[in-house]
Order: sequence, then structure tokens, then C-alpha cells
Amino acid sequence: MGKRRTAAENRRDAEFAAFSAGAAGRLLHTATLLTGDREQAEKLLTATLARTYADWLRMRAEDPYDQARAELVRRFAYRPWWRRPHGGVLARLTPQERLVVTMRYFEGVAEEQTAAQLGLPADRVRAICARATATLRSSRFDPAGPPPPDGGPGSPAGPAAAPRTVAEARERAEHRAAQGVAP
Repeated sequence: MGKRRTAAENRRDAEFAAFSAGAAGRLLHTATLLTGDREQAEKLLTATLARTYADWLRMRAEDPYDQARAELVRRFAYRPWWRRPHGGVLARLTPQERLVVTMRYFEGVAEEQTAAQLGLPADRVRAICARATATLRSSRFDPAGPPPPDGGPGSPAGPAAAPRTVAEARERAEHRAAQGVAP
């Protein structure tokens, strides 16, 4: 009995090493999007991979990446409020919006599957996704950095420059309409 168990553990170790070598980068990217901080993302990934390793023998018929991603999402969703994300690319979004946008757009998870994993109705996921997308589209080109030097989108090169926010574009269109200028 001891030899069989040792053989199973050796096989698990080899399979898990191959899995983590292939999937850890993508999971780290997802964790970084969710947390907004590389250090916190690495901690989240470490805890996720530890749990995945512990459950490895029980998930024979299931996709290990899906299981690891589900664990990552659970760990992020149920973290205490004082450990919520503060920065990153998705800084303007709430934690729930970060989850939905990351799962839907960066991970390519279907709307129904996202809803099931988060315990929300599909309509709610659709609404959260639409609100988050609108928030991201209405943000400035790069709020942290200087404007592009080439006068491209987001550059304040004068009145002909591209609008930086949706509100700015709407305001310009209304101004042109009031002056009788064609768009």
C-alpha cells in the first residue's frame, strides 16, 4: 500500500509541476489585474496554487486551470474589505467590477459561467460588465502619465485634438451643433 501511495504522490507532483509551469503566468496576470499590485497578486497566486495542489488528486476529470481560476476568484471575492485593491489598470473599478471584467474580457469566460461562478444572475453580470466598460471608456487616456508627444489621442494639442473622455466628446458635439458646424 505504501508503494502505491508513493507512486500516486510522485505522479501528482510531476503533473502539478507541469501544470503550474504552464498556467502560473496566466494566473499571475489575472491575479495582478484583480489586485492591482504585484506583491498581493503573488500572495493570492501562492494560496491558490497551494489549494489546487491539495485538491489535485480529487479533480481528475475536471480542468485544473478552471479549478485554479475558480479558486483565485473565490479567494479574491471573499477577502476582507481592508485588503481590497488600490491601483493597477482597473483602479477605477470596484472589486466586483474587476472580477467581472477580468473574467469576461481577459479570461474569456462566458457570461453564464461567470454568473454561476460569482453566484449572480446573468442579467446582473451583464449590467456590471456594461457599467465597468463605460467607466473604463470614460476615463482619460493615461491619467498617471504625460500626454503622448505626437499629438495623438489624449494629447492636449489644441481644439482639434481628440477628446479624452466621453463627456468631453459629448460637450464638443453639443458645442458644434449649437454653432451650426457639421460634425
